[in-house]
Amino acid sequence: MQRFFIELSYNGTAYHGWQIQPNALTVQECLDKALSVYFRQVVQTLGCGRTDTGVHATQFFAHFDLQDIETHRAVAAIGGINALLPYDIAVSRIFKVADDAHARFHADSRSYKYYLHQHKDPFKLDRSWLYKGPLNVVAMAEAADMLKSFTDFSCFSKSNTQTLTNNCKITRADFEETDGGLIFTIQADRFLRNMVRAIVGTLIRVGNGEITPAQLPAIIESKNRSNAGQSVPACGLYLVEVTYPFVN
Repeated sequence: MQRFFIELSYNGTAYHGWQIQPNALTVQECLDKALSVYFRQVVQTLGCGRTDTGVHATQFFAHFDLQDIETHRAVAAIGGINALLPYDIAVSRIFKVADDAHARFHADSRSYKYYLHQHKDPFKLDRSWLYKGPLNVVAMAEAADMLKSFTDFSCFSKSNTQTLTNNCKITRADFEETDGGLIFTIQADRFLRNMVRAIVGTLIRVGNGEITPAQLPAIIESKNRSNAGQSVPACGLYLVEVTYPFVN
């Protein structure tokens, strides 16, 4: 057996997230089927994380094992695999890794971007969230920067996720103003289920004046999901970067 990493991107609009589940189409299901057909053996991938329904990824990694295959044939399989995949999923790279390399557990960091636009634009449908109303971006940026001072983000997590800890180390959280919208970027060693969308929803409350930046620490320290903001729609969320010590 040889282990390979596969790098891909996808538009998540048509999918019920990454992870295989019964009676719902997922990215992992499509990828596993394409790999199994191409390599003529049962292939099961394991992803760097799990994106929810409607969430996109411009960079996503998974690992899988193959038997009785020459390395160069697997690495050169990109074109054939892409031909078997739907148009909204694209493979960009396949490379051999150590037999114990793990797409999820060996990632050093993950980065997400959330896109928000404030004027109706049909070309941003399902790719960005339309938010109507003024926002105080300075206050939102101030509150976002506070996130780096905390580690327990239970207040932004879905309940009953079976995680051993709700601790994360956030190293970046900032806003960029664009023509007619905002981009929120956040980087951490790991993320909880629904965490980024809940964070953005809470920062929106800061931006519209519902709460002040000074109130954010108390929300986080409460560890209570009901004290944080609502989760924003999935359409604006993108997994954009996953880093590993052994991947360039």
